[in-house]
Amino acid sequence: MAAKKPENMSFEESLSELEQLVKELEQGELPLEQAMKHFERGIALANAGQQKLSNAEQQIKILRENTPEAPLDQLSQGDVL
Repeated sequence: MAAKKPENMSFEESLSELEQLVKELEQGELPLEQAMKHFERGIALANAGQQKLSNAEQQIKILRENTPEAPLDQLSQGDVL
């Protein structure tokens, strides 16, 4: 079965697969070619996860700005959600 494209996976699925890839890479027992494929897949998963987090942050900012009944401080660039 072919692996799903990272952009079609949920954040949790991406994170879980990324954690597994990191464990396998950290063991240091993979042949170089397979390690490089794991690394490439890991980068794709990390980038897709980051994009999902950025999208969620943007949605939260929009919701907070459009809810006058619950005025909250604006999120700044470094705030953690």
